[in-house]
Order: sequence, then C-alpha cells, then structure tokens
Amino acid sequence: MPLLKVEKLTKSFGGLTAVSNVSCYINKGELVGLIGPNGAGKTTFFNLLTGVYVPTSGTILLKKEGETIRLDGKKPFQVTKVGLARTFQNIRLFKDLTVLDNVRIAMHQNVRYRLGSAFLHFNKYHNEEDVLKAEADRLLEIFKLSNKKYELAKNLPYGEQRHLEIARALATKPSLLLLDEPAAGMNPFETAALTEIIGWIRKEFDLTILLIEHDMSLVMKICERIYVLDYGMLIASGEPDEIRKNKRVIEAYLGEDVSNA
Repeated sequence: MPLLKVEKLTKSFGGLTAVSNVSCYINKGELVGLIGPNGAGKTTFFNLLTGVYVPTSGTILLKKEGETIRLDGKKPFQVTKVGLARTFQNIRLFKDLTVLDNVRIAMHQNVRYRLGSAFLHFNKYHNEEDVLKAEADRLLEIFKLSNKKYELAKNLPYGEQRHLEIARALATKPSLLLLDEPAAGMNPFETAALTEIIGWIRKEFDLTILLIEHDMSLVMKICERIYVLDYGMLIASGEPDEIRKNKRVIEAYLGEDVSNA
C-alpha cells in the first residue's frame, strides 16, 4: 500500500460539492503536486486529509510502521499525532509568541513526561525540555531564523513567517508534509530559495510531500507527479511533462504559455 491512499473522497456543503469522488495515492518519499484554478477544491482536500473537515463519503488511509490507519473522522490533533503535518494558505502562527516558542509548542505532542513532572520540575521534565530546545534551535538554524528566535512571530517579514510555519510543521516529526501554497506572496528570489529548502528538507527529514502551488515553475521543477483538480473533480494525473501537454488541463488551468514552455 502507498503511504497515503484516498478513495472516492467527497465533501459537500449543503448543495455545493467542493470535492467530488477523488481517488489518489502518494508513495513514500514522493514529492507530489496538487494544482488547479482558484476554487477547484485544493484547500478543501487538504482540510479533509488533516481532519479540519469530515468527509461526506470516502476513505483516507495512511500507512505507518506496517499498520494501516484510517484518517477520515479523526480530529486534527489525532491526524498530527500519527504523522501528517501541514502549513496553511494563509499563515497561521502564534503571532504573540516568540519564534522559538512557536517551534517548541509543536514538539510537545511527543513528550513523555507527565503533568506532575512538569509541575514539580523533576529531572525528567528538564531533560526532555533541553532536548526539545536543542531540536528547535536546529530547525531555526536550517531556516536561518536563529538570530530572531526571541522575536515575536508577528514581527518577522512575510517570507520568514512562511519559513517559520514550515519549521513548526517539521517540529511535529511528520512522515507526510502538506504544503499549501508555500510560495504565495514571495518574490522570485524567495521562491528560488524556498524551492531549494523543500528539496533539502525532503531528503534530510526523510519526508513525503504533497504540495499545492500556483507557481508552475516551482511545481514543474520539483514535483515527480501532479494531480489536477477542477470544480472539485480530479481531471488529470501524471508526470509534469504529461500534465503540461494535457489538453484538458491546458483549457482548465495552465493555458498555452505553460504548455509550450
């Protein structure tokens, strides 16, 4: 079984079907793109995978350590606990906490000490907190945020807030990372740097990545396979060259400029 397998996933809001009968899969270690026009259902699909929405029908299966875990119906914290983390199209940081605390707070789902140890400050508490802080420092170093770790998250420039959100997602130790338009609002220089970071963290953290993005130069460069949504339906899937030449995708989203690139 693939790392993630989605079967006939559907989500309706009253009379509107935002995601309709979508089936797809992601193998361990892949970097897969999810593209389509605005309103196609991409973020709704992410919300279904991560427990923000409960599917109207369909199943979401995640493979972990030889076990198949059904995700549909689980709450977001339960989904994160089994190894699926995400970023958001609109950045959602704890803006009045420091950069360091934004990362550290994401790590506490994996601590082994109990409330009593934390309250009484036993050695077990201090030892684990030291380990968490060291790991948080390492993540901030990767994203070049070490010199700003005591600043409030809301004071970071936009691009650095994007980097912090990815660092916080990595702090949960995911096996599958969902990135929702990580290059949105970035200039070409920032996008190029982000492209390198995504490729690097994939290898460094042994990640599988599903990426929503409108920047086709980024998608075509780093994604091995691409799924295309339009009006909530899956209209195409394949390797970048196949998607670039797919007539239905050209008409619905890409346009002739990208198909001829």
